[in-house]
Amino acid sequence: PERSGKTFSSECSEPLVRRKIAKKRELMAAARVRVIIADDHEVVRFGLVSLLDDTDIEIVAEASTGEEAVSLARKHKPDVVLLDIRMAPGNDGLAALEKIRSDVPSVRCIMLTTFDNPTYIARAVASGAHDYILKGSSREELLESITGAASGQLPMRAGELRRVATTMANRVVTPDPDVPLTQREMQVLRHVALGLSNKEIAQSLTISVETVKEHVQNILRKLAVNDRTQAAVWAVRRGLA
Repeated sequence: PERSGKTFSSECSEPLVRRKIAKKRELMAAARVRVIIADDHEVVRFGLVSLLDDTDIEIVAEASTGEEAVSLARKHKPDVVLLDIRMAPGNDGLAALEKIRSDVPSVRCIMLTTFDNPTYIARAVASGAHDYILKGSSREELLESITGAASGQLPMRAGELRRVATTMANRVVTPDPDVPLTQREMQVLRHVALGLSNKEIAQSLTISVETVKEHVQNILRKLAVNDRTQAAVWAVRRGLA
């Protein structure tokens, strides 16, 4: 009788090849960075999707409000959320950042903004942002930020976020006999100068809001100033923020 053209080895190898292909596809899918884009302007979302096309980044969802971003982050648990820092009233990106970091702590958040503002950066750092990039950044910078965030690497660029984060974390004080602030009071003063609220300072320094209030009162008394604005001006003039 005629034998089939297929051999035993070929019949065994076909399932093996299929398994290898399936495995390769699984590995490729696992290597992709899953991202949610949150911005209240459709044209910005469309631009970012186009910019990230043909890369190892998969856009799993888009959000137009902070609340929607939080909901989608809970649902999809992406690697990274690109989050506009200022969205429509009542949908602040910073508020969404705080909720996402609380509800889905494994998700890394990158703040997108047109505002190169130290106060916004400081608030983003205090609320747990991984990076802070301007909407005018290049495609390469955006990709670097996303892939770095997904892998847990610190921002590679020596930008504003790193400078502000270093300022906020710094507890080294240059002795000044005329201003006997403690290290912690000087650290709180830097936060005040960056425009952070008591709650945000407490989050950044991992202390209670009441403790922050006490430090602020001591600072005002020692500097002989009437309010936080005057204290902030004092700090800026001395290069503390």
